[in-house]
Amino acid sequence: MTADNYDLIVKNGSVAFPDGTQETSIALKDGRFAAIGDIDETSAKQVLDAKGLTVLPGVIDTQVHFREPGNEHKEDLQSGSLAAVMGGVTALFEMPNTKPPTTTAEAIADKVSRGRNRMHCDFAFYVGGTHENASQLPELEKLEGVCGVKVFMGSSTGNLLVADDDGVADILKHITRRAAFHSEDEFRLRERRPLALTGKVETHAVWRDEEVAISSTRRLIKLARAANKHIHILHISTEEEMQILAANRDIVSVEVLPQHLTLAAPECYEELGTFAQMNPPIRGKRHRAALWKALEQGIVDIIGSDHAPHTREEKADAYPHSPAGMPGVQTLLPLMLNHMAEGKLSLEKLVQLTSLNAKKLFKLQDKGEIIVGGHADLTFVDLNRTETVTEDWIASRVGWSPFTGMALKGWPVGTMIRGEKVMWENQLVTPETGQPIRFDI
Repeated sequence: MTADNYDLIVKNGSVAFPDGTQETSIALKDGRFAAIGDIDETSAKQVLDAKGLTVLPGVIDTQVHFREPGNEHKEDLQSGSLAAVMGGVTALFEMPNTKPPTTTAEAIADKVSRGRNRMHCDFAFYVGGTHENASQLPELEKLEGVCGVKVFMGSSTGNLLVADDDGVADILKHITRRAAFHSEDEFRLRERRPLALTGKVETHAVWRDEEVAISSTRRLIKLARAANKHIHILHISTEEEMQILAANRDIVSVEVLPQHLTLAAPECYEELGTFAQMNPPIRGKRHRAALWKALEQGIVDIIGSDHAPHTREEKADAYPHSPAGMPGVQTLLPLMLNHMAEGKLSLEKLVQLTSLNAKKLFKLQDKGEIIVGGHADLTFVDLNRTETVTEDWIASRVGWSPFTGMALKGWPVGTMIRGEKVMWENQLVTPETGQPIRFDI
C-alpha cells in the first residue's frame, strides 16, 4: 500500500479473534477492514493508539424493543440506539411488538426509513409472525432490513400472539430463515392468572412458573422438528429447558439474558420490586446456576439484552398492572465484562456470544468478525476499568436501570461503526449514521 492509502490504523490494541487475542494492527479503508497484522503507520491518514484496550468485533444485540412507532414516550429508535452505542453495541435486531405491529411490508419499510441515518448504530427488524400473515412471510422475511420472523407463543408487551400449535406450525411451514420465539405457554398462563396476587410482585414467578416455559419449549421443538426448520429460542430461564435444548442443538439456537445471569429471586423482588418484573421472570439461584453451566457447556449461543423500557411511573403501578420489562442494551456488555472479570467466562466465549454467533446463525453479510473485507465495526473495552452504573450515564429515554449502583469491572471505552468513531469515552462523536444490516439469504 502506498502512503495515505488507509483511512485509519488501529495499533497496539489487544485484538479479539475467534481463536484468541493478539496485539496487532488493523487498517481501515472505506468503512471496511483492509489489512490486519504488521502495518506501516505512515500508510494511513490517521492512527488510533489502542494501547491498554481490548478490541472486540462490534458487539451485536439481537433482541431490543425500541417502542417506535406507538410508544415513543418510553423509547424511540434514536434514543434506544444512543443507549446502544454508549454501551459498546454497534448493531442490533429490533422487535415487532410496536403500534402498529411490524407485520406488513409497509410497516417494515416505515421502520427502515425511520432508522436510516437517524439511528446511531446499524439495525435490522424482526417481522412479527401471525395467523393472518403466515402465507406472506416468505416475501416479508427477505425484505431489506429484516433479520427474520419473531413469534410470541405467550402474551407479553403488545398484541402479537400465536398460542396454538396449528398457528406455529403454519408459520414454520412457510418460512426459510431461522425464526425467533418467545416461548411461554399461553394456555397455562391463562389458567394460572389468579396466582398473580395484587401488590405482590414476587408472585410473578409463581404465575409464570417453570412449566409455563418448559412445556412451551418442548412443544416448539417438536413442531420445528416436524417442519424441519431451524429456530432461535429467546431468553431461556430454566434448568429443565437447557436439558431439553442440549438434546436438540441440531435445530435450535439459544439466547440467554444478562438479567437472568445476574439477578435471582427472591432477592431481586425484595430489592427492586416491580422494576425486576420481566417475561420470562427472574427465577431462583438454581436456575441461574444452570444457565451458567449451559453457557460453559456451549449450549448457549447468544447473549441478548431484551431491552424493554417502561417509564418509572408505569413500573411503579401495583403488580400485576405494572408492565414487564426493563432497559438493558446499554448494560449488556458491561455486565458480561464484569462476569468475565469474575472468571465466569473467557474473552473468546464473550466474543462468540456477542458477535460471532450472531453472524453465523443469522448470516450477517458484513458484521460479527474482524476479518478483511468486513465492516469496520469495533468495540473498544478497558478490562481493568471499574465503573459504577449511574442514572446519568443511562441514555435510554426512561432514565433508569435495575443495575444502578452496581460497580462493574470492564467497561466500553469506544464504539466504531463502518470505520467511524461513534462513541469515545462516553461522548457521542459521530451521530446518526445507522444503516440496515445486510444478510446472506
